[in-house]
Order: sequence, then structure tokens, then C-alpha cells
Amino acid sequence: MSEAAPADAPVPGIGDLLRNRGFTGLMTYRLLAMLSYQIVAVTVGWHVYELTRDAFALGLIGLAEVIPYFCFALFAGYAVDHLPRRKLGMAACLGLLLTTLTLAGVASGVLPAGTSSFGTLTIYAAIAVNGVVRAFLAPVYMSLFARVLKREQFVRGAGVSSVVMQSGLVLGPAAGGLLVAWGGKSAAYLVAAAFAAAASIAVITIRVTEPPLPAERAPIFKSIGEGLNFVFRTQVVLGAQALDMFSVLFGGAVALLPAFISEILHYGPEALGLLRAAPAVGAVLMGVYLARRPLQRHAGRILLIAVAGFGLSIIGFALSRELWVSALMLMLSGMCDGVSVVLRSTILQLATPDHLRGRVSSINGIFIGSSNELGAFESGVAARLMGLVPSLIFGGCMTLAVVGATAKLAPKLRRLDLRDLH
Repeated sequence: MSEAAPADAPVPGIGDLLRNRGFTGLMTYRLLAMLSYQIVAVTVGWHVYELTRDAFALGLIGLAEVIPYFCFALFAGYAVDHLPRRKLGMAACLGLLLTTLTLAGVASGVLPAGTSSFGTLTIYAAIAVNGVVRAFLAPVYMSLFARVLKREQFVRGAGVSSVVMQSGLVLGPAAGGLLVAWGGKSAAYLVAAAFAAAASIAVITIRVTEPPLPAERAPIFKSIGEGLNFVFRTQVVLGAQALDMFSVLFGGAVALLPAFISEILHYGPEALGLLRAAPAVGAVLMGVYLARRPLQRHAGRILLIAVAGFGLSIIGFALSRELWVSALMLMLSGMCDGVSVVLRSTILQLATPDHLRGRVSSINGIFIGSSNELGAFESGVAARLMGLVPSLIFGGCMTLAVVGATAKLAPKLRRLDLRDLH
């Protein structure tokens, strides 16, 4: 379903995408899974900080998720390329449902964890299982994306997809903060569990023709090696992934929001929902713009400028002492990140052969998805060593350094025009 259109064929508009039931079903799955995941992320951060009052403990949440994610990501990509994709997506959503119910049990006291250190360990264990589950979500999504759209729709589809994802990043944290403030942690976890159950139904009912399963499966490590070889010999793919990974690794301001709100801004959990949502508001605005006006020319240069803007926004956030200024800086960071997300996902879809999509997506997840959790851990360590505000300024400066290094070491990415990949 990804054949190229004739050169003089009109580019399908947003209306064509929204009339595609396979595409809308996929977007529904993505939104529901994102809402569940983000409500848990906000709630578990506040939960752990209430128990520990330690910014380093917030960083450990990221570490607890990223280690199992790393261990399973490549195998998840192999599974997506060799097994029914919708069934794998449903299984992953049901796994997310199970971990969320476990967290609700801890928060309500149904599970014998209480507020002791054992309770904190139980939370970390549930998040570790979440890491395994999340290893399957993105490869399933990326593989189905290429099946429900034609190749000439990828650029605009990536813009719409970014809007959907970032809408989840707006609504999820805002809902999580409000649920924690007004209904308590247990209510927040149970709402997240309901979204996970709905996501499992949405993915299994997507209208899409999946590729035939291979008659013979290549040895698993040889197959994974094929995906790794593709990524590391394709400079535009490797450069885009590395740029995003290291910028998010050092620009992980969101992980420290509970501490920043409590110690610097002196607000409660309702402000946490607002500031967690602010980057996604910016990304939604940018995603809407890019869906209407897809980027083609000078894509590599624009990508580098956007990531540099992300670093500058993090520095501005660190220096802020007012809630509205902090929200504005995070919204600007989200606008810059929105450009990066759309361009990176478009590059990945256009450059990757269909039979490698699961494996390449899982490798992308190691670069990109895990950088959020590693960034959370790095931010927690840096806050412990340097202090809260200096660690954020350091992260923004390191992001600017990453942009300079990428521009130097990946000239093909710097000069990239998306029309060259069609």
C-alpha cells in the first residue's frame, strides 16, 4: 500500500486521510494508548515524590522503565515483522492495563504495599513491566502506519499523527493532574486502565490488510542484525535518531517538574498537569501547521534549527520564576520538538523498506523512546549533583552542543531534502 504516485498526481489532502477508516482507527489506537500512558506518567511521578520527597527518586522511575525496554525492544521489532501486528498491539495494551491496575492497587491499599519503601519498590516493578509493554507499542504503530497510507500521503499523515500524539500529551497530563488533585491517585490509575482497555479494542479492529507472514523465519539474531545494519549504514536515519536521542537525553526538564513546581514555583499537582501539557500544546499547534503545509525543502537544516530552539527553550524554562513564563517556555520547546517529531518520523517512513519496519522502528525506539527515560535519570542525577536549576541549564547547553556535532558529523542529514526520499 505504499506505492509511489505519479509525479503529476495531486497530493491527497487532510480530508482524504480522515475518510480513510484504517488511518482513523490507527489514530484512535494511538490516542487512547497515549492517554493511558501519560495519565500514569503524571500520577506515578507525584505518587513517588509524595513517598520520597527526592528528585533522584523521580529519575529512578525513568531508569526502572528504560532497562527492560532496552532488553526487549529489538525482540519486539522482530516479532512485529514476523507475527500479526494488530494482535501484538492488543496484547501490549492489555499489558498496560494490568500494570495500571497494579498501581491502582498500591495507591488504594488493596495491595499490601502501603506507604513503606516496599510500596515504592512495587511501583518501580510495575513501571518495569510497563517498559516491556511499551517496547511493542511503537513498532506496531509504525508498521501499521505504512499499511493504511500510500507513500505520497506519508508526509501529511505524519503531521496529522503528530497532532494526535501531542493531543494525547496535552489531554493526558492535564487529566492526570486534575484526577490526582480532585479524585486521588487511585482514580487517576483506574481512568488510565479504562483507556488501555479501549486501546486494545481499537487496535484489533483497525481496517487494514497486513502483509503475509513469512513462510520461513530467519534466525532471530540474524534478522535483528539486518535491521541494525540498515540503520547504521543510512546516514539520514542514523543522524536524525541520534540528534533526537541526545537532545532529549540532556533536555529532560519534564522529569523534574514535580520538584521544580514544589521548590521553585510553589504550586501543587494542578500546576503539574498544566506544565506537563504545555510542551504538547506547542507541538499540537506546530503539527496542525505542518499537516496543512508539509515540509519538503531544506528538511535537514530545519530539523537542526528546531532542535537548537528546543535547547534554548529549556534554558529559558530553567531561568523562569513565574508559572506563566515556565508554561510559555515549555510550549516553545514543544513547538520545536513538534518539527523534529514530524520530520524524523517522515524520514523513517520514507527511507525504510516495508519488510524492515518493525525492526527499524524498534531501533528507533531505543534511540528515541528510551531517551525520555534515560533523560529522566540523567536529570535526576544532575539535579542531585548540581542542584535543580543548574542541571536544567546544563541540559539546554548540552542540547545546543549536540546540534553542532550532528551538523558536522552528518552532512547528508544537514543537506536533506525530503523530495530526494520519494
